[in-house]
Amino acid sequence: MSKSTISTFELFQMFPDEEAAREYIEGRRWPDGVNCPHCGSLDNITPRKGGFYRCNPCKKDFTVRTGTIYERSHIPLHKWMYAMYILMTARKGVSSMQLAKQIGITQKSAWFMLGRLREACGNDIETLRGTVEVDEMYVGGREKNKHAHKRVSGAQGSATKTAVLGIRERGGRTKAKPVKNVSAAVIQGEIRKTIEAGSTIHTDEHASYAGLAQDYTHEIIVHAAGEYVRDDVTTNGIESVWAVMKRGLHGVYHHASPKHLHRYVNEFTFRLNDGDVKRHTMDRLNSLTEAGFGPRLTYKGLIA
Repeated sequence: MSKSTISTFELFQMFPDEEAAREYIEGRRWPDGVNCPHCGSLDNITPRKGGFYRCNPCKKDFTVRTGTIYERSHIPLHKWMYAMYILMTARKGVSSMQLAKQIGITQKSAWFMLGRLREACGNDIETLRGTVEVDEMYVGGREKNKHAHKRVSGAQGSATKTAVLGIRERGGRTKAKPVKNVSAAVIQGEIRKTIEAGSTIHTDEHASYAGLAQDYTHEIIVHAAGEYVRDDVTTNGIESVWAVMKRGLHGVYHHASPKHLHRYVNEFTFRLNDGDVKRHTMDRLNSLTEAGFGPRLTYKGLIA
């Protein structure tokens, strides 16, 4: 067994029950002592039974779940830990049906749990710099494979698919998000929000990238001419991200609607960035646990 990996059996030993998981999450959220998520007070907090605390200054009760993705979830915290472990170690993701079987909950609850976790994965605000590869992919079925009443007459190629823009820093992080179209205004707007001016950008010959040389060193690889690598100019790095993402969307999830696609994209990029197999399993688990310390996604919000 690799020294950077913990097995499922070892995970069960670490988190045998909800109390052990609660203590771990409290340690990640409040390393310097419990503070109130309602008013932010660090003083005069009274512990109560069952993991509850009373903030005497604001007179409100709370737990480590309050103000996180775990809030008001009836699923025990050690099952949340196992779900996060699976999500971070399954390279192509895990279906809600499979997760439901593994942790003993309903498929509907597992789907909601995964939706919350994917929402937590989308809080990366880091700016990319240096040498950065940019490319786009399209998600959606072919018109000829759809039922007749769902086909769009005259549509070809990517016309009815959802575009996803991917940006990968060499030796650094990857960001990706669905975009409403691949026009120059949309694509370059996202690039300028994400990549530091003065960086070097590698793209293919798509017309939407024309004009980037005003703010960046723009290198173009011409796929139409059979060119894929020229010295160190290539988009193979971001295309390898698409390879894994497509295999997960097709082989594990089978379908991701445009409404939920951004969350699936969040999951894959988070796993690539913070779930790098070169990091110890617990470091990866710590990253996802801490990403969950933000506003919860309600079921109504998820299906809206």
